[in-house]
Amino acid sequence: MRHLIFLLALSCTAFADKEQSTATLASEVSTVAPGNSFTVALKLEHPKDWHSYYLQSGGVELPPSITWKLPEGAKAGSIQWPTPEVKDGFSGKSFVYSGSPVFLVEITPPPTLTKGSTFSFSATANWQICEKSCIDEEASFSLNLPVGESEMIDPEKSSLFETARQSIPKALPAGIAISANPDKTSPDSIRLELKGLKAPPTDFVPNEPYLKALSESGKVTPIEDGFLLTTERKKVDFLEEPIPQGNTVSGILVGTDSYIIPETSLSQPTPEKTSLVALLKILGGMFLGGLILNLMPCVFPVIGLKIMGFVQQAGENRRSIALHGISFAAGVLASFAVLSGILFAARAAAIKDGSALKGWGYQLQDPNVVAVLVLLMFILGLNMFGLFEIGTSATSVGGKLQNKSGHTGSFFSGVLATVVATPCSGPFLGVAIGATLALPSGQFFLSFTAMALGLALPYLILSFYPSLVEALPRPGAWMESFKQAMSFLLFGSAGYFLWFYAGLIGQEHLLAPIFGLCLIAIATWVYGRWYLPHRSKKARSIAVVIALIFFSIGVFLTLPQKPSTLKWEAWSEEKTETLLSEGMPVYIDFTAQWCLTCQVNKKIAYTDEVIALAKKKGIVFLKADKSAPNPAIEAKLEELGRTAIPVNVLLLPDKEPIITPAILTPGILTDLFNQIPDPKKE
Repeated sequence: MRHLIFLLALSCTAFADKEQSTATLASEVSTVAPGNSFTVALKLEHPKDWHSYYLQSGGVELPPSITWKLPEGAKAGSIQWPTPEVKDGFSGKSFVYSGSPVFLVEITPPPTLTKGSTFSFSATANWQICEKSCIDEEASFSLNLPVGESEMIDPEKSSLFETARQSIPKALPAGIAISANPDKTSPDSIRLELKGLKAPPTDFVPNEPYLKALSESGKVTPIEDGFLLTTERKKVDFLEEPIPQGNTVSGILVGTDSYIIPETSLSQPTPEKTSLVALLKILGGMFLGGLILNLMPCVFPVIGLKIMGFVQQAGENRRSIALHGISFAAGVLASFAVLSGILFAARAAAIKDGSALKGWGYQLQDPNVVAVLVLLMFILGLNMFGLFEIGTSATSVGGKLQNKSGHTGSFFSGVLATVVATPCSGPFLGVAIGATLALPSGQFFLSFTAMALGLALPYLILSFYPSLVEALPRPGAWMESFKQAMSFLLFGSAGYFLWFYAGLIGQEHLLAPIFGLCLIAIATWVYGRWYLPHRSKKARSIAVVIALIFFSIGVFLTLPQKPSTLKWEAWSEEKTETLLSEGMPVYIDFTAQWCLTCQVNKKIAYTDEVIALAKKKGIVFLKADKSAPNPAIEAKLEELGRTAIPVNVLLLPDKEPIITPAILTPGILTDLFNQIPDPKKE
């Protein structure tokens, strides 16, 4: 939309006295043959100082396009683009054609043509020319060519086509090897390596809008048997709107001869083996980091679980305690192997296609993973607090430490410790993990194994030196109080994960997870209160059903929901007046974070159908958020004759405001938006 407004602004100068471009469509042949391809030329003769644009203009300007009307069975190829000029534009370098550019297209007539007939076709060409302003131009053509046994070149057109072909870049000569990869020293740059190229290029015209021209920000470096081109990515256009990024490079290499660079995927360089000294430093850093993780807020609640286990083990023999320690370490090692394997696969994919490489702990950017961690920590906390019991030992989560299932519990504790440790590793393991990501496969997995051993070491020491465990008090009534006290670590951990879960889903969507956790707490209370051995079978069955209902609804509310496609902009009186002056309908939601009705409205009323209708009508949605005091919002509400929220109002140019009911439904909004006439298409 902003691009369209800009182009309209460029076109606002009067063009009544401006000389228009002259366009002709010529055929290289005077006679065509059935099924034999021939070439036509679109020639544009621009007024002085005006220019048209290459396939990728370098900005928002539009290149020439041709719409063909061909007989059945005939085909038209793509435009063959001449090498453009590179000049300064609104958003960096622009790629333009001044004077009289010629664009060639190959036409293939159907093989069913008969000698003596006529091959007739037509075309409509559109292009944009700019100087200080821009204007769209159009021309229509028709050609009627006789059909013979063989095609005949039109000698009068030979010079036109010969000159046009000289301006088209050539295919790269055989023997030139192309490779492209991100610049290690600058993530926003790419490197295009051309081995076998004899002469240095003077410029590179990219086909991708997210790449800059070589002359804008790049450099050419001689390398063995060729040249290395380094150029930057373009992240935003001149209107500061983001440009979608990709991982391919193509375009025209400009020099003594111009060459076509075919689409080439970016590839990451293969990791190189590091020296023994450097590897030992990385292994030491990873091991120390894993050791320190035991003291981090993410992991410390798991220590509480294991301490409870060691207290339970205090009366056991040395062999049994050691086996529990080994089970815990096995859980840590196994989960580290899985997570590092996933990371290794992601790295391999990045090396192959050049995409951005995600690092350790990035699984916590997935709101589903974080939601599961919130649920896990919260439910374990409720269990340790005694709201319900799923076994006599929290560490085994459903099994006893004294038997085989206890080793399963110790293994699970190791897995849990690893999962919650990953977000804590970033602050002090960033350098070591970054270095690990650049290692070859063997050294890569060895480094993460060192980190796993560091995390598991304290538990192994306690397991193999039972005298340390025996120093703990003997089991007794105090254990219940201690267990409940340790539950607060888990609640704190659940709160920690809920905090950055809000960052992933947006604070405005946090109310549902909070209510969901409340329902889960009710479910566990019902289960713990009524699913007891002394209760009747009927009572226990009812308890299970009620608990499952509350639990299921709670989990549904906690897990991330499908994000809304409705985009709200911040309200201001100035923005509202500007939009209305441009003829745009404006919908304002006067809301607050603490307004429960406001939040319910957002969940219920703005369905996909309502949002689609709003987009069709061109409505701009503004949010006037009075979660904190805001005199401007209060003044606007007073002007509308309202004091309490929610207030939703539709503003139309030169019309009185339409205020909706306080409680919204999809039907109310549908009827409201249908009052707006469809916007006129430009």
